[in-house]
Amino acid sequence: MNLKNKRVILRVDFNVPIARGKISDDFRIRSAVPSIRYYLRKGVKVLLITHLETDDKSPHLGIIAKYLERALKTKIRFIKGKVAEHTEDFPESILLFDNIRLNSGEKKNDKRFAKKLSQWGDYYVNEAFSASHREHASIVSLPRFLPHEAGPLFKKEVAELSRVFKPGHPFLFVLAGKKFGTKEPLVSRFLKSSDAIFIGGALGNTFLELRGIPVGASKTENIKIPEKILWNSKILLPEDAIVYRSGKKKTVLLNEIEKNDLIYDAGPKTLKVLSGLAKNAKFVLVNGTLGFCEKGFSFGTRKLAQELGRSKAYKLVGGGDTVAAVRRMKLEKNFDFISTGGGAMLEFLAKGTLPGIEALKKK
Repeated sequence: MNLKNKRVILRVDFNVPIARGKISDDFRIRSAVPSIRYYLRKGVKVLLITHLETDDKSPHLGIIAKYLERALKTKIRFIKGKVAEHTEDFPESILLFDNIRLNSGEKKNDKRFAKKLSQWGDYYVNEAFSASHREHASIVSLPRFLPHEAGPLFKKEVAELSRVFKPGHPFLFVLAGKKFGTKEPLVSRFLKSSDAIFIGGALGNTFLELRGIPVGASKTENIKIPEKILWNSKILLPEDAIVYRSGKKKTVLLNEIEKNDLIYDAGPKTLKVLSGLAKNAKFVLVNGTLGFCEKGFSFGTRKLAQELGRSKAYKLVGGGDTVAAVRRMKLEKNFDFISTGGGAMLEFLAKGTLPGIEALKKK
């Protein structure tokens, strides 16, 4: 598309964690900055749209505007509040709309709201892969009213994640976290193509309990897991654990777990098994932290990331908490690709597409 002197509505995802009035992890914003510069070099006016949720609320984006001005070293026009009924022209080359979820039509996927929004631009670019599993107006309806395309980061996400559909072997999938319901489609799909699926974190506790192995007072889900998944020979579970017992960390074998113990991390025996698998793998997919990193139980996650740095496999990692942990440990270089997606990544890997992708296919 010839974009020179045009207005490009760039849908980004700056839904970043904010603590005490500061951005605590800027990964998603930093990932989109090269794309913003790319479109600026094309001589266009960039109109940024994003959402932000903190504690189930939709705050204003003044903090994001200030961050972008520092990162891009240019003045940004921040339009506070809801999207106006009538468009305006501004001298700045970058315009940031306030939190798009301040508008009720966004989450309702209101076509009238999308049409109003479209009047601000000449073209639409989706650069928010990590939000494209949402059927919201700025993701699936706005492209109906403007010429559109996927942005550079979006295309890279799709290309890199698509490697999972034709992986090298052995293929190791490391899955942790919680909420088996959101992970089951992924497990079912990759039981066919992977060579081993290690399940850890709170999800691993649930698997252990359903296999009849005591997990003490550890948090588990009251769910049923299909027998063909629960007892599948490709499913690997922790062999030992780091527990929280009487106010202290303690490494124990599974048969040594006491009734009041809380499993908060994978133990060294488990990591030895994972290290061996990682060393021989050709493809590794990681989603979820092996321990409760926020409370200092980061041994398993750190050890796995370090071992993957020694592996010659293609290594892909995603998930908000997982990426944040890897970044805190400064181990990003140990992975070939770090996805900005959380729920979007899981849905894309399970289905091979997203609502936002399908919307871009339509004229």
